[in-house]
Parts: sequence; structure tokens; C-alpha cells
Amino acid sequence: MLAIIKGDIVSSRKMSNPEKWLVPLKELFNEWGNERTQWELVWGDSFQLEVKHPEDTLRRALLIKALVKTILPEKASGKTSVIDVRMAIGIGDKTYTGNSISESNGEAFIFAGEKFEELEKEKRNLLIKSRWPDFDAEMNLCLRLASVFMDNWSVASAELVQMVLKNPGLTQSEIGQKLGIKQNSVSGRWKRANIDEMLAMEKMYSDKLKKLLP
Repeated sequence: MLAIIKGDIVSSRKMSNPEKWLVPLKELFNEWGNERTQWELVWGDSFQLEVKHPEDTLRRALLIKALVKTILPEKASGKTSVIDVRMAIGIGDKTYTGNSISESNGEAFIFAGEKFEELEKEKRNLLIKSRWPDFDAEMNLCLRLASVFMDNWSVASAELVQMVLKNPGLTQSEIGQKLGIKQNSVSGRWKRANIDEMLAMEKMYSDKLKKLLP
């Protein structure tokens, strides 16, 4: 089994220079796999990403979210990005491997596509679909609640989220040194970004999925 993240950049036209988000997003995807076979950007602002270990998928989706929320336009007047990202996670089998990820198929691809179609209708930016309805219901409720703060992450909050997800062993003092801010400033950002709640949700996702996976 594997997972597919299907997504697109929300309000991408508000960025006069798409390279501002395209370049760092491609760099992040390249850390996880090969272009075309494991990830692909299509139609300018849409993408698909294959994740071999489904239990890692939510962490990767949160990293994508945080990265996009750090991007400001050239002449920025606010502290929050004008763009966001909408993603659906599909978990299941892969039955056909094509020359590119867009040509591949299987349960995970179908689930991701079906859930992605529901995102705009449900006015949500991150949801999951798998073969386990109870797991989906519980996790999607958590994601709906978490979206209250995740969709409103400031650039500073998103930078902290990236740091925490990429360096899970760092203390707040060590994070402060890397970000060039004091420990008490890290603590304030930590609370405003709801880091503890986000990490608890990600851990619950991973733990529950490990028990379900064959």
C-alpha cells in the first residue's frame, strides 16, 4: 500500500511571480523522490506526490502546507501569505505503474482524486480517504478542527512549523538559535501556531494507520 497526495495552490494568480513558490516546492518534492515517477507538477499549480509509507503522509502534507504559507509576494504588506494549498490524501493499493505518476493508477489514486473533488465543495483544504471509513471519519474531523488554525498560520508560524517537522528532536532553545530569535519568542510562536495540537494529530494519524496497514 501507498499514499497519494493530490493538490493545488489556492489563489496562485495573486502571485505575479510563480517562481516564488514553484522553486521551493520543487526542492521539497525532490527531497522525497524523483520528478515524473514519484511527483509531478501539472497545469502550473496542480501536483501529485506518491508516498511509499502512508504513515508519513500527513507529516509531508503539513510540510507542504507550512512551506506554502511562508511565501509572500514581492510587495507584501501583511504577515500572512496570499496563497494556500488544497490537498487530498488517498491511501490504498497501486495497480499500475506508468511512465509518470499521472499515468499510474490504483486505489490510492482513485481515493485521492475523489476526495480532491470534494474539497472545494466542502470548503476544506486537507482531507483523507482510505478503505477504512472509521479512520477517515475520525481523522477528517481532526483535520477540520485543525484547519481553524492551520489555514491562518502567519509566515512566522509557518516557518516554525517547518522547523519543528523537519527537526523533531530540537528543543525550543535550539530552534531559537536556528531562527535567530529568543527562546521566549519561540514559545510565543509555538502557542500561536498550535504546534502541540498539530503534533498530537500527526502522531495519532501515524499510530492508527500503522495498526491498519497490512
